[in-house]
Amino acid sequence: MTPHFKATVAAIRTITAYVVIASYILLAGPPGMLWAMVTGRPDLLYTLSVFGVRMGLLITGIRYVVTGPGRIETGRAAIYCVNHASNVEPPIVFLTVRGLFPRLKMIYKKEVRKLPVFGKVLEIGRFVPIDRNNREQSARALEQAARQMNEDGDSFVVFPEGTRSRTGELLPFKKGAFLLALMAQTPIVPMAVIGARGAMRKGSPWIWPTTVTVRIGTLVETAGLTLDDRDALIERVRGQIASMLAEGPADAGRPPHAL
Repeated sequence: MTPHFKATVAAIRTITAYVVIASYILLAGPPGMLWAMVTGRPDLLYTLSVFGVRMGLLITGIRYVVTGPGRIETGRAAIYCVNHASNVEPPIVFLTVRGLFPRLKMIYKKEVRKLPVFGKVLEIGRFVPIDRNNREQSARALEQAARQMNEDGDSFVVFPEGTRSRTGELLPFKKGAFLLALMAQTPIVPMAVIGARGAMRKGSPWIWPTTVTVRIGTLVETAGLTLDDRDALIERVRGQIASMLAEGPADAGRPPHAL
């Protein structure tokens, strides 16, 4: 199979995925939101989202393997800290932690609320918007997230680098996720996603088939820690993620996760 043919196939699959997913959101989103508003339960929205993400990964040929010494904490609220080098990572992480549904939440940039349908889904699901340019609003957002963790048992997925790493190298971590963990006194689960950059190659708009490794690290407790421990906590979590990234992808003989 020549490089030109591979690029053509990737282009066709990418365009197909965009069209199919956009159509799916427009068709499935409104009924799911109506159900959530009438019943007060977002369960159906999570189910619809899982189907949409699986469909997108299947069309583009992306598979994933879950490994590592740690596990998803389904019985308690926790913060899942993940590296970020590709737009492919969030949907893969979403499927990896789906055992937390419907108590899985995210802190997201407030600009995303302007997106049709998707922004409303985030609002109904009680995801927390944050404005990084507004310190007062950011503080309120963290307080809201901490309440949801303590009162409702919600868990949060965060990308502590704050932006995508263009080189794949782990960037310095922002402090927000760790302030939240200390405020709520909830543990942090480090996660490393390896190989996602291969799905979105530099200079190419297409999504390429690949197998991604999701490595789950060991739990980092915050009970009893104070704000004075923040920097040490950041270094501990960042160090664990860096170590998992350095391990590279999972054994090639390990079967990819079923979509």
